[in-house]
Amino acid sequence: MSLMVFSAAAANLSPVFSVVPRHKFSPTFPERIQRLHHFGYRSNPNHCFKPITQPCRNSLISDKFPAVGARSTGPVAPDHLIEVVKTAALTGAQVVMDAVNKPRNITYKGLTDLVTETDKMSEAAILEIVNKNFEDHLILGEEGGIIGDAASDYLWCIDPLDGTTNFAHGYPSFAVSVGVLYRGRPAAAAVVEFVGGPMCWNTRTFSATTGGGAFCNGERIQVSETNQVERSLLVTGFGYDHDDAWATNIDLFREFTDVSRGVRRLGAAAVDMCHVALGIVEAYWEYRLKPWDMAAGVLMVEEAGGAVSRMDGGKFCVFDRSVLVSNGVLHEKIAPNIRINLLNMLFLDSLPTKKVFYAMILIYIRFVSRDVILHEMHIVLQITMILSLHPLDQFWHCFLINLQN
Repeated sequence: MSLMVFSAAAANLSPVFSVVPRHKFSPTFPERIQRLHHFGYRSNPNHCFKPITQPCRNSLISDKFPAVGARSTGPVAPDHLIEVVKTAALTGAQVVMDAVNKPRNITYKGLTDLVTETDKMSEAAILEIVNKNFEDHLILGEEGGIIGDAASDYLWCIDPLDGTTNFAHGYPSFAVSVGVLYRGRPAAAAVVEFVGGPMCWNTRTFSATTGGGAFCNGERIQVSETNQVERSLLVTGFGYDHDDAWATNIDLFREFTDVSRGVRRLGAAAVDMCHVALGIVEAYWEYRLKPWDMAAGVLMVEEAGGAVSRMDGGKFCVFDRSVLVSNGVLHEKIAPNIRINLLNMLFLDSLPTKKVFYAMILIYIRFVSRDVILHEMHIVLQITMILSLHPLDQFWHCFLINLQN
């Protein structure tokens, strides 16, 4: 495992992070996972745990929703970056198109969470394009996990087939989604959506760069101007686990169905957010998403003039577990209603997968400010629960100490 180098002064509130040596991650991860039973606690220099008494600084509903996009695309020019992103997404989409009318070879990641050979082939094709152009970039794929250079400022979040269940049934909608983070924030994105149906499949390509606007098939798009919930069409999604969070969203579905023109459930997060950006629906929310579900879509919405936050209205990060996107004018009318059960929204009983945590560690430590780390403390604490090391090595010791200071 790469070691994180911290500043020598323990009192320094802005630790210096770097990764040495420049390490290549493989798709396989340590098998040893043990959950710590110290949730709600943090470490001190003597390796003792003490309760957290300082609340997270978080205004649940604010007048302004901070931008989620990166300030720039970094040393890679925007035109070049988006060209590669679109090429990668279109290459994956061609794999999907070649298979869309053929029999599916389906396996299962869970009771109902399925994966097809097309998912894997699409991701392989996308990885080939990315590695050919940016061999030093870090990649987080839904199927392959995290690979590449851990010291890179760039993280590619790839969903080779968003909406696999729809694809397996030949039912729109599904898509290929590719988003690139620069220093932890979305910088470029492309989503290739499959439209039509059996015997008449077609695609449309959404793209966006930070500060450069959002486009569909090359034409500029923008969110709707609807300012009344009762005149809006909304979208949500449901995960595979039928638990408390799922039940809470059923309640939200019922509530918003009563007060709006309707709530749709399409089954592909990237597509849902692109529809908000396109202006054909006004808002979308969902629990328990992964970075590859959101990285491209949130940038698309923001560049089309919309707003992005967590479901509770708080500041959004791609490594959060929920998202609310809207046309902006409806955001503060929708978010308060979604906050009806904040405990379920925090997902303290449901932890992301190991590969997501590895990416979270790299991004949070290298690019996210201390204020944001405190702001998202429930996520950081989950890291200490699921990735425990024995004995507690220098990395985790220093990491927890710097969070505490």
